[in-house]
Amino acid sequence: MKKSNNKYTVTAAFPYANGPIHIGHLAGVYLPADIFVRYLRRKKKEVIFICGSDEHGVPITIQAKKENTTPKEIVNKYHFMIKDCFENFGIHFDNYSRTSTVIHQKISTSFFKKLHKEKKIFEKVSEQYYDNQAKQFLADRYIYGICPHCKHKEAYGDQCESCGSSLSPEELINPLSTISGSNPVLKKTKHWYFPLNEYQNFLEKWILMDHQKDWKVNVYGQAKSWLDQGLQPRAITRDLDWGIPIPKEIGKVLYVWFEATIGYISSTIEWAKRKKKDWKPYWKDQRTKLIQFIGKDNIVFHCIIFPAVLKAYNQGYILPDKILANEFLNLENEKISTSRNWGVWVHEYLRDFPNQQDTLRYILIANMPEKKDNNFNWKDFQKTNNTELVAILGNFVNRSLTLIQKYNNGIIPHPGIFSITDKSILKKIRKYPENIGDLIESFRFREALVCFMDLARLGNKYLTEEEPWNIKKTEQRIETILYVSLQIVGMLAQLAELFLPYTANKLLKMLRLEAYFWNKIENVKEFLCPGHVLGKSTLLFNKITDKSVEKQLEKLGKSDL
Repeated sequence: MKKSNNKYTVTAAFPYANGPIHIGHLAGVYLPADIFVRYLRRKKKEVIFICGSDEHGVPITIQAKKENTTPKEIVNKYHFMIKDCFENFGIHFDNYSRTSTVIHQKISTSFFKKLHKEKKIFEKVSEQYYDNQAKQFLADRYIYGICPHCKHKEAYGDQCESCGSSLSPEELINPLSTISGSNPVLKKTKHWYFPLNEYQNFLEKWILMDHQKDWKVNVYGQAKSWLDQGLQPRAITRDLDWGIPIPKEIGKVLYVWFEATIGYISSTIEWAKRKKKDWKPYWKDQRTKLIQFIGKDNIVFHCIIFPAVLKAYNQGYILPDKILANEFLNLENEKISTSRNWGVWVHEYLRDFPNQQDTLRYILIANMPEKKDNNFNWKDFQKTNNTELVAILGNFVNRSLTLIQKYNNGIIPHPGIFSITDKSILKKIRKYPENIGDLIESFRFREALVCFMDLARLGNKYLTEEEPWNIKKTEQRIETILYVSLQIVGMLAQLAELFLPYTANKLLKMLRLEAYFWNKIENVKEFLCPGHVLGKSTLLFNKITDKSVEKQLEKLGKSDL
C-alpha cells in the first residue's frame, strides 16, 4: 500500500538583495506562505520552509552604482536587513540562504555542466547592445528607451513599468545606456541557450492538462499565454562581472533566472547539512508536495523555465504541485516604487510601530491581492485597527477577562444549565477550525481571516445580548455566560497563531494555555475547564492615532532608506 503524503517543501520567492522589503512583498508572497506553513505545522505535517536572498543580476549592480559602492557591499547590507525583517515580523524560515554561497555556486554550476555535457544547451553568437564609452555589453536593465506600445519614455530593455509589456532591448525606440547615457551599438557576443521549445509538449501536458483545474487562474492563464505564443530558446548566460561565472569563460555568468530558482534546492541542501539530514526526500520523493509562493512577475520563471530545467537535468526532481502568485498591492492608489521611495518599508514600520507586527499582518492579510490588485492606505490602516482589532477582537477578550475577574476572581466557573443559545454557540465554535482549515487548504487566506474575526464578532454579540452584568441575572446564569465566553476566547487563542502570532502568544499566556495541534483544536471538548486559574490580562491592541498616520503620509516620496 502506497504511503500517503506527509511531507511538504514550501518555498517563498527569493527577494532581490538590492533594497529593503516592502508591504507589497509581504502581502504578495511571504504572508500567504507563512500562514500556510503555520497551518501545516499545526496539522503535524513534515514541512520545510525555504527562502533566501537573490544576490545576482543587474538590479544589484545598478544599486551598487547608485550607492557608489560594490555589489558585494550591497548584497551584504540588504541580505541581513531583509533577514532581520522576516524574523522580526514573525516569518520564520527553516533556512534563509543567499545565492552568493559556495554551495549555491556549486549546485547551479553542476546544472550548467551536466546540461552542457549532454548537449541539452547550445552556443549561439548574436548581436547585443554594447556601450562603447563604458566598454561593456548591456544587459536588459542597462538599456532604456521609448516603449513601442505605450510610448512611455523610460521603458527598460526587458519590461515597460508603465504598461507592463514584456520587451526585448531591440524593440525599444531610441535605446540609451543607463550607464553613460550614450546610444549603444550592436556587437557580436557568444551565449549559451536553453532550448525551451523542445519542452513545449512536456509543459503543455503538465500545465494545460494536469493542472488546468487546480492552479490559480492568473498563474494558469499567464503560463498558457506563453505556451500559446510558442516557446523559444532562451539565453542562460549574461555578459557581466557580477554573478556565478561560467567555467573556463571570462566575463560570462549564469543568467540570474537560470540559477536563482535552483537556489531553492541549494538552500534545502544547506539546511540538511546543518541539521545532518538527507535533503533528497524533500525534492526527489514523488509523495512530497512542492508548493511555491511567488510574485506574479515571476510566473514564467517558475511555471515554464524552472520545470523545464528540472526535466532536462533528469535527476528525479519533483515538479511543483501548486504555484501561488497574488496580484500587486498598491499604496495610496499608486504603484509601489522603490525609485520614488513610494512604499512602506518593513524595517521602518517595525521601528515606527514597535510591537505592532500583528496590526500590519492583519491589514495586509485582509487586503491580500489574491484575485486582483488591491490597495493599502494609511487611513484604512488606522480605521481597521481601531474598529476591528481594538473594537471587536480586543474588546471581546478584554470584556470577557474583566468580567471573569470581577465575578469569579479570574477562575473558570462551573456552568449551570445551558440555554438553547449557549448550546448553539458551543456547537458553532467547534466548526471554526474545520472551516478555516478548508479555506487555508484552498489558499483563500483572506476568507480564512474573515472567518476567524467572525468568531470574535460572535463572542461580542453573545456577551452584549446575554448581559452578564445585569443585576437581574442569577449567579449561576452569570457563571454559565462567562464559561461560554471563555470557550470562545480559548478557541480564538488557538486559531490566532495562524494570522496574528504575537497576539496568540499574549492570549495564550493570559489564559495560561499552550498551543494545541490542529487535531486537538478540532476535537477538544473544552479549552478552559472549570477551576482553571487565568493569568494576568493585558490589552491586546492599542489605538492608532491621527498623528502617527499623518507622520507616515508625510514620509511618502521622501528619501529615508
